[in-house]
Amino acid sequence: MEQTISLIRELQKSSPDITFEPSDDFGWDPRTRTLRYDETSPELPSYLLHEYGHALLGHDTYDRDIDLIAIERDAWKKAREVASQYDLTISAELVESSLDTYRDWMHARSKCPTCEAAGIQTDARKYTCIACRTSWKVNEARRCALRRYKTK
Repeated sequence: MEQTISLIRELQKSSPDITFEPSDDFGWDPRTRTLRYDETSPELPSYLLHEYGHALLGHDTYDRDIDLIAIERDAWKKAREVASQYDLTISAELVESSLDTYRDWMHARSKCPTCEAAGIQTDARKYTCIACRTSWKVNEARRCALRRYKTK
């Protein structure tokens, strides 16, 4: 834990424009430039550096679900670069496991509620099935249950 406290202090020194805030989850809020971290997580340094990667890369929004995957991948890449500066290692398995949660989320959103074929994203939260032409909207569902609402 002492090593983590030291890491947070070093990151704060390197980026005084970012507020580091203990929370029950990890996250980056670009509006307030606040990085939230879960002090109880066994993977605290890795996820902390991942959110720090978002901050350093200026991540704030995305238009398509596939863009979110790219943003997450880039934040992990930056996190691993920063980790090496502090003689820390972020395991490839942790990165892939984290990215898998986003891949699973994206797949679930794109699954047609009528025929279960994969649909295509036509707008920020809208999809159309290429098999049966059903259209649907989805909620954000990154931190809550996925909902799909047919629009046809």
